[in-house]
Amino acid sequence: MLTVLEPESLYPDTALEQRVMGPSVRVLQGNAKTSLMELPQELCDQADGLMTLRMAVPAEAIARFPKLRVVIRMGVGYDRVDRAECARRGITVCNVPDYGTQEVADTAVTLAMSLRRGIPLYHDAMRGADPCRWGVIPSKIVRRFEVQTFGVLGLGRIGTAAALRAKAMGFRVAFYDPFLPNGADRAIGVTRVESLEELMRASDVLSIHCPLTRKTRGLVGREQLALLPENAVVVNTARGPILDLDALEEGLRSGRIAGAGLDVLPVEPPVPEPALLRAYRAGEEWLRGRLIILPHIAFHSPEAWDDIRLKSAETMRDVLVRGLRTNVIAPDTD
Repeated sequence: MLTVLEPESLYPDTALEQRVMGPSVRVLQGNAKTSLMELPQELCDQADGLMTLRMAVPAEAIARFPKLRVVIRMGVGYDRVDRAECARRGITVCNVPDYGTQEVADTAVTLAMSLRRGIPLYHDAMRGADPCRWGVIPSKIVRRFEVQTFGVLGLGRIGTAAALRAKAMGFRVAFYDPFLPNGADRAIGVTRVESLEELMRASDVLSIHCPLTRKTRGLVGREQLALLPENAVVVNTARGPILDLDALEEGLRSGRIAGAGLDVLPVEPPVPEPALLRAYRAGEEWLRGRLIILPHIAFHSPEAWDDIRLKSAETMRDVLVRGLRTNVIAPDTD
């Protein structure tokens, strides 16, 4: 009998997981709220498989699981799992790459479109002092889509979906992804560029869709943002540490960057608050209509939430029970 532990009690029961994994697996739930270190040791001692959504899986937590063979990160990103320690222990790490693709792509393009059509600008103005300002508000953020290039950093599943949506809305679309084989651009009818610098220079809207690794941490910093065309918009629905938030704030304050839409921040929840978030929450005038911040919810819909549960259970079954390599993350992909 194999034992799989879902430590966060995300769902009211384990009926679906039990049905998917079959009679050779016992599915248990934990009561941890913020950390795997909160779990009773007797639960950790039993677990052959671990399925986590929000919780980090650091080395000190891994040490509590003597039988652990498989870790499923119930989402696309896997940066909070200590993959080096898992590799040392012979523990297989998997993610769930095929959920939330539509939702995250929809959110990225919606953030760009909302900013470029001035929706936050006018929304704030219409809630202002009486009488509200009725008419056009001059702003550099408002642009026609077809005169802009929508730059996609990372053309994976979500990046591809975002590129297709932006293309359908009339944007010119370019992307940079050094890991894709030749022909990916031809398959969806967008333009490939050969370097990050070239993408930055081309992007009136920059949309970030690469995973967080050692190589992509801080990838979009002060030097890169300075290459963007005047009055560009930056969108990040990937991972917060990829984008230098202080450099983004400088670009927004100087007026060189017209706006930004962020679903992710370098530290989540953002405690202590970074300066940009403090200014945003205070409603400082220089940011009016130029910044949208969401609490890392781009993935969410009822349908996507159901997908996370089902696809995580299927991945655990494939790897732990059937010995397949479904959604396995190689330890050397950083």
